[in-house]
Amino acid sequence: MNAVQIQGSRLELGGRVIWSDLTLDLRQGEFLTVIGPNGAGKTSFLKALLGLLPASGSMTVLGSRPRRGDPRIGYVPQQKSIDPDLPLRGRDLVRMGLDGARWGLALPSGRIDSQVAATLAAVGADRFADVALGRLSGGEQQRVRIAQALVGQPQLLLCDEPLLSLDLHVQREVCELIGGWRTRAGGTVVFVTHDVNPVLGLTDRVLAFVGGRWALGTPDEVLTSEALSRLYESPVAVIRHEGRVIVLSDVGDPGGFHHEHEH
Repeated sequence: MNAVQIQGSRLELGGRVIWSDLTLDLRQGEFLTVIGPNGAGKTSFLKALLGLLPASGSMTVLGSRPRRGDPRIGYVPQQKSIDPDLPLRGRDLVRMGLDGARWGLALPSGRIDSQVAATLAAVGADRFADVALGRLSGGEQQRVRIAQALVGQPQLLLCDEPLLSLDLHVQREVCELIGGWRTRAGGTVVFVTHDVNPVLGLTDRVLAFVGGRWALGTPDEVLTSEALSRLYESPVAVIRHEGRVIVLSDVGDPGGFHHEHEH
């Protein structure tokens, strides 16, 4: 069984085509990196997998139609600012990954508490368990968010720009956490990013969205001058330098790369 199977899918939002005739077979254990400029459909793709947006065509996630609150899916959302005085601790956020969908206050449970503590420790965030989330740095908050996504022992992990606004060394730490989980658990990762370079070594395939069009393939197939020029319908030059992808373009921000504007 594939982790995600999509055939002939189409998504329109506000009369704008986000993608059409999208076809994808994502194998279990695969790491898919999703790139593209702002507004191209990266987050919409994750929402479709989460059952939050109704895309047409055939789409199955872990063998069934996408549905809200699927416990087999872990989700790392985009970072948002948190009030430093909000009385929500690290362990509280992680616990919501297990019982956040229930109505009312959850009853105390030793098993749940142990699972929360073990997951925080696994991502190196146990020292943040009793710290208010708003008092943590961006990198520390991301560790806790990753713990929240993993505490339910998911099979599929969806990550929406988890590296945004993080320093380079913190980006590496986050990538190592997610890559390590994938290796240990045999899980599948769909990773939306504005810069493919930090996850280039983890990536099996790249899915790029641009202006209602899409391209899918290995990094060597998609991250080329020919493939990106065809996708953007404008000249794009790709340079590989010391293991990084650099894009020269005159199309503005191409999305997903270290890039320079051509003059």
